[in-house]
Amino acid sequence: MRYILGISCYYHDSAACVLRDGVIVAAAQQERFSRLKHDAGFPADAIRYCLREAGIDLSELSAVVFYDKPLLKFERLLETYLAHAPRGFRSFLMAMPVWLKEKLYLKTLLRRELRALAGLDRKAPLPKLLFSQHHQAHAASAFYASPYQEAAVICLDGVGEWATSTIWHGQGNQLRPLAELHFPHSLGLLYSAFTYYCGFKVNSGEYKLMGLAPYGEPKYVELIYRELISVREDGSFALNMRYFAYPVGSRMINQRFAALFGAPPLTADAEPGQLYLDLAASIQQVTEEIVLKIARHAQQLTGASKLCLAGGVALNCVANGRLLREGPFQELWIQPAAGDAGGALGAALLAWYQYFQQPRHSDEQQDQMQGSYLGPAYSDSEIQALLQAEQAPYQYLSEPQLYSEVARLLAAGKVVGWFQGRMEFGPRALGNRSILGDARSPVMQSILNLKIKQRESFRPFAPAVLAEDLQQYFQLNCPSPYMLLVARLAAELQLEVAPGLSGLARLAQQRSSLPAITHIDYSARVQTVSADTNLRFYQLLQHFKAQTGTSVLINTSFNVRGEPPVCSPADALQGFYATDMDVLVLGNCLLHKADQPALKLQAARQRVFAAD
Repeated sequence: MRYILGISCYYHDSAACVLRDGVIVAAAQQERFSRLKHDAGFPADAIRYCLREAGIDLSELSAVVFYDKPLLKFERLLETYLAHAPRGFRSFLMAMPVWLKEKLYLKTLLRRELRALAGLDRKAPLPKLLFSQHHQAHAASAFYASPYQEAAVICLDGVGEWATSTIWHGQGNQLRPLAELHFPHSLGLLYSAFTYYCGFKVNSGEYKLMGLAPYGEPKYVELIYRELISVREDGSFALNMRYFAYPVGSRMINQRFAALFGAPPLTADAEPGQLYLDLAASIQQVTEEIVLKIARHAQQLTGASKLCLAGGVALNCVANGRLLREGPFQELWIQPAAGDAGGALGAALLAWYQYFQQPRHSDEQQDQMQGSYLGPAYSDSEIQALLQAEQAPYQYLSEPQLYSEVARLLAAGKVVGWFQGRMEFGPRALGNRSILGDARSPVMQSILNLKIKQRESFRPFAPAVLAEDLQQYFQLNCPSPYMLLVARLAAELQLEVAPGLSGLARLAQQRSSLPAITHIDYSARVQTVSADTNLRFYQLLQHFKAQTGTSVLINTSFNVRGEPPVCSPADALQGFYATDMDVLVLGNCLLHKADQPALKLQAARQRVFAAD
């Protein structure tokens, strides 16, 4: 057997993945273990987990593959500073010591970290160390994990080494690059500039900007095209760098950008006014239009009928939904860990198919991601040992009693933490590390946002629906197992709203018979649930349907503000204690908040408050 370890780290969302003879054994982000959101450090804990899941130690690996080429990235950094000198000198002085001491000698650094992880001395032999290019890893994560033998592949993100946008042609075990755009011209960084301007954190708040967009009107589309970006028919583009500071600065934009729109950047946590709502709508429309142009060009270059997507921009599920509806491809597959975490998976797959020249056997019906349930799982005995040690009162329910009781609690308006099986790989909760609620409730959206997730009130929640009932509720004609497509609700579920309200005031209007998952443009980010990939979540939805006639639940990630989604039962228990969640289900163990010790609840809330 041949084992390959893929690693991504030192930028954001560090992760690790292990393949056994080309099959994904395990993959996880470091943040889930360290509890540091978007942890960029060496993913020691994630690597330990992946090796443990594979049942091997470091010496049994055939190769370790890193998702980036540091010398190329250093070349880009140095050339950029020289091109802008003397501007950015302070940033240069901050960046160079780190690069000259560590990042430039990444091979040495990685070997040192791997030896430390395995408890080896500095002369001990290590597996072969390989490096992929950043976008090459993205493309590999998209194509090789997809069910397709041939497809066009598009990767769009902030920046890798030089590339920011690439088109590839995947055939069998080969990935051929066809076109690319280089830094500083980046669709991801353009979107991040507006993310920053609207008061959200870059590299983590882009999905907030996407959720904000429907509250505004795209009034500034023409201004963006006229002043900020020039776009050609093939989707290639150039940014007007007079408005941006990110190449050598610590901020995304400069004063010209703010002057263009007549207001300063919004401060963090400030409620966005109409200007910022309209700008969110405008940059979202521009992004969608550019993605559509790139897709049409990719189809012309490849002649392929299928498309694979990866890179951070591929997490823009509104653009994905429009691409599915209006684009030139018959089928679309998006890597569920589309961001940098997925680079670990892509690097490992690239080594298997190209370095080791292995043939590819794809299904054309099912992808290789196993539902993206690739993280650690915990047995009922482990869970019960924790609960007994914590003196946390619980009931142990066998199946199907567990599903029936949880469905009853959900139908009664309870908020349920649902912890089952293997943890998801990627940013989405897909029914194993989830908070669930009744989508029919007109108050559940605000309860979850303010009391449980402790986040902005305007943020929409995603629905999970039985796969066979999809078209009963949503205008979508293909599965969406990874919650990466936005679709409108079925017309018969939509309700008319009174005219006259604008901006965030529109949030109070009920727009459908499933108000808790209906965004103000009648859309929802859909997850389809099938028995093949998540039998327990599927059975819960079946029981909820039997009791209520509705097979849709709110599904949002199990975390509180400022923290990554939970990994272990201990993480889940602390999250349960720290919020107004009513019920926690750990495997077959059911806990009611009202039964828990008051001192435990108080201590957990104080911890979260202090961290915030």
